[in-house]
Amino acid sequence: MPEAAANEGYTVLARRYRPQQFADLVGQEAVVQALVNALASNRVAHAYLFTGARGVGKTSTARILAKALNCVRGPTATPCDQCEICQGIAAGEDVDVIEMDAASNRGIDEIREVRLTVRSRPSRSRYKIYIVDEVHMLTPQAFNALLKTLEEPPEHVKFIFATTEVQKIPITILSRCQRFDFAGIGTVRIVERLRQVVAGEAREADDEALELIARRAGGSMRDAQSLLDQLLAFGGDRLTTDVVHQLLGTAPDERVIALASAVLEHDAAGALELLGKAADEGLQLGELLEQLLDYWRDLMVTNSAGGHYPHLNLPVRYHETLASQAAALNLDTILAGLDVLSMTKARLRGSGHPRVLLEMALVRLSRLDDLVSVAQLAQMLNERVGSAGASGDARSSAATPPRPPVSRAAVPPEGLKKKQLTGDEPSRAESTLPLTPDTLPEVWQQTLALLGQMHASDLQKAGQPAISGPNALVLRFPPSYNLAQEHCQTPAKMARVEEVLRKITGHPVVFRIEAAASTASPAAAQAAEDEEKTPSRYQRQRAEALKEPMVKRAMEVLGAQLVDVDEGFATASTPVSDRVGAAADSEEA
Repeated sequence: MPEAAANEGYTVLARRYRPQQFADLVGQEAVVQALVNALASNRVAHAYLFTGARGVGKTSTARILAKALNCVRGPTATPCDQCEICQGIAAGEDVDVIEMDAASNRGIDEIREVRLTVRSRPSRSRYKIYIVDEVHMLTPQAFNALLKTLEEPPEHVKFIFATTEVQKIPITILSRCQRFDFAGIGTVRIVERLRQVVAGEAREADDEALELIARRAGGSMRDAQSLLDQLLAFGGDRLTTDVVHQLLGTAPDERVIALASAVLEHDAAGALELLGKAADEGLQLGELLEQLLDYWRDLMVTNSAGGHYPHLNLPVRYHETLASQAAALNLDTILAGLDVLSMTKARLRGSGHPRVLLEMALVRLSRLDDLVSVAQLAQMLNERVGSAGASGDARSSAATPPRPPVSRAAVPPEGLKKKQLTGDEPSRAESTLPLTPDTLPEVWQQTLALLGQMHASDLQKAGQPAISGPNALVLRFPPSYNLAQEHCQTPAKMARVEEVLRKITGHPVVFRIEAAASTASPAAAQAAEDEEKTPSRYQRQRAEALKEPMVKRAMEVLGAQLVDVDEGFATASTPVSDRVGAAADSEEA
């Protein structure tokens, strides 16, 4: 049922067709059932927290709950919508239902005012109800001021909080509320609701046009209704897909398929020509990138499901074309294409050259041949390393006298693999240690023992770490060891240290590396600098990895960078001593 229109002016569709009963809410059956049962059994909590994406019904549910509690016929799960209280709440004008926007009333002074007003009884209703939207915007001081009132509120007070970012709310607030998570609304449900709105407005619309609107809304009913309102105002007796594409600046499905087909046929010139025409016609390149992402997603799920997957973005009439294209590709190639498009989308934000970025993406996509999996690539590299290493060892043994046997395990023929932190690690990692000043030396010693020898030796150059806060460590490198500091500050190695610390302490630990002030003597600093300038085994392995043809090809095709080198990596030109030492490092890690 639409709300009554204002006496003057136009009321937007999102307000006129706002749900007025629990039964009107779309896609939130679990939340509705819980609230209806609470009303029926008189088990309504004093504080609720509604969380979810924008436009899914959080504030509407809060108003319906307020009507259900204060209706003259209530408390009831079906408020009458006829009494003065129900109509006042629906219009946002009831004196006993206070709606606050925490984004503009976020300070401690506003919350102190709330603490004062909760003591007074409601003027005409059963309950005084506070609806606080975007509650995560409150300051920490405001949250602290609210704690006591929220823990023991007067019997006549109810709080209903709504937020889109529940992770920003203090745990002390969360523990005092009943939390309900509002799900995103499915495309089919949004289309059904839009069809009702179009009928209520005495207009006509194609189902495909409504589906385009629903897909653009991304699970938000309010966004879908606002977009429909804009399209209906655009004019015309009937809402068609052409009208939707024209207003949104998106490309018709046929053009997206043609562009994707050119890319999949490795026709970079044809793809660039189609992109140029789209740009000249005023299509939004960001929207075109989103459409390509949706298309590659459809390729992925169709390929994974064997050609039979019901939840696709494309209309049904294009499913056969999509299935034939997906069957002609392997999954790794499709996933690589998704990576290219996703990275382009991230780089497009704030860029002043969207066309150049999209052209780069199309060229990269057109150069993607059928890719082998990571496991197959690793096996191929290991086979090359094994055969080259065997011939290198034979030449070395023929040229030099035999050496005494080394009491270290030989390199496995299938190549070295990093030992991962699992539940099968030594018992020293299974028994957790709290991170305190007293246990810090033992925690750090265990951490170094679980890391590889090369990684641990670089970390040991900085000495002992310090506790910088609760579950937080900082390791300071002297300026003379800046190269070792750079090796240890790669994202992969930082994540590895934090993973080991979490395993040892049983809690997430924030690990930070920074440069320390120089206090060493000139002689000691010079010695450390000379040591830094000497190429390490890691540097030699990194240089050899960059020369590998397969590594160079992967970096060129995927636009990747070399982040880290496995401690067991070796090539034909790697010295035998390094390869044997790497094997020992992997065993000791």
